[in-house]
Amino acid sequence: MDKEINRRKFLQITAAGSALFLGSSGILAFGANPGGSRLISPGCRGTKVKVARIYMGTSHGLWPEPRMDLRKEIRFYESEFAKLKDELADVEFVIDRLITSAEQVGPLKNILKEMDGILLIHFNMGVRPILDEILSVGKPTVVFAVPYSGHGWTGFGGLQKQPLGAKMECMLTSDYKQLAVAIRPFRTIHHLREARILNLSTRSFKSYAESMKSKFGTDIKQIGLEQVVDAYNSVSDSRAKAETAQWIKEASEVVEPSRADIFKSCKLALAFEDMLDQEDATVMTIDCYGTMWDKTIKLPAYPCLGFTRLNNMGLGGICESDLRCAMTHIILQGLSGKPGFISDPTVDESNNSIILAHCLGTTKMDGPNGPADPYKIRTVMERREGVVPQVFMRKGQKVTQALLVGTDNLLYFTGDIIDAPDIERGCRTKITVKVDGDAEKLWKNWSNGLHRQTCYGDITKELGSFCKFKEIGMVNEAI
Repeated sequence: MDKEINRRKFLQITAAGSALFLGSSGILAFGANPGGSRLISPGCRGTKVKVARIYMGTSHGLWPEPRMDLRKEIRFYESEFAKLKDELADVEFVIDRLITSAEQVGPLKNILKEMDGILLIHFNMGVRPILDEILSVGKPTVVFAVPYSGHGWTGFGGLQKQPLGAKMECMLTSDYKQLAVAIRPFRTIHHLREARILNLSTRSFKSYAESMKSKFGTDIKQIGLEQVVDAYNSVSDSRAKAETAQWIKEASEVVEPSRADIFKSCKLALAFEDMLDQEDATVMTIDCYGTMWDKTIKLPAYPCLGFTRLNNMGLGGICESDLRCAMTHIILQGLSGKPGFISDPTVDESNNSIILAHCLGTTKMDGPNGPADPYKIRTVMERREGVVPQVFMRKGQKVTQALLVGTDNLLYFTGDIIDAPDIERGCRTKITVKVDGDAEKLWKNWSNGLHRQTCYGDITKELGSFCKFKEIGMVNEAI
């Protein structure tokens, strides 16, 4: 088994600029990891996603052909997996073998129980006894079956309704790129278990932290203001000046903030990265509108630019000590490789849309190695102070919005960005999203506060698989 390594070392080891499943074109925005990274979720602290890759085939299966060369089939799949090597760079196939009878499964069960997930590749007829034996282990399992793999698919739907198939998903497709998609829910499960969230707040969150640890394995640690101030003071002025120069250079415009204010925000941003390294953590959130203000010791600057920088790096920066959004951020980024945009919404029924707004904007919404969205440097709208990137997200982009509520409920909806308003109302960064469904039903169904997390892409299917594996109910708020 791999030994756990420090997050920064892991970033350095894997920094080959992988495009993952996001595409490799575009400018590397400032604030992203300079060398690129294969780390695509803020949950991973240096360990790989552990998957069992099992090929299921029988010598007596007469369909799709009576003389199927199973070894030849495996070689073909190996060539397809080789094409996906960047997307699977953080995956270790701990078990990687052909199984031709149910009896061969027994000796593997103890190892299978340690896996994040099981990927089964279906070759021909007669594999149902093998499938049943593997499902009896009770681990998240995806069956991948191209056309002409046999007639077993006719029973898969019924099997999913039985206790034995409660954690089975199926992909019946000739698109071999879906082999990587099948593993995304396993990655998210792994990263939630590995995640450590730092929460700067004086409020108690013990009960919530315990429930997340019990359900997902996620560690949420409370930190003190003095620790942040010390980290801030430890950042050299030369580092902060270089960071400041880059943020100003990359901005389309600096509107309100002074260079001195940007310097303080950049120094705090670098302190956040240092703290995550020191704590072996990957996500940070701060009670920035609550217990961190109006005290003798205060935050040296607003954390918004620092949160943007963490999100750009493939880590996590979450506003207002919103631990639900922090958990949702890890889920969305594990499934998509892209960060979430936290928002306060307002509805416009005239065009069936919802406007999602927040002062914190992330420039790398396509992920660490994707193209950068343009931004201005602004103040925090409500306070008229501080430093935030006002980001202009891509029009025409499909998005998914979600929120994990408790341990067993996930609210979501999808839509398309039809505008990125640049007006002096609401928070700085805004997107108008035309809802897939009914905006009126969306606001009537709305519950659990303002905040949600939004990421680029329609990841409904991946969310569905993850929720199935973790026994989480999904509710589409727009229908």
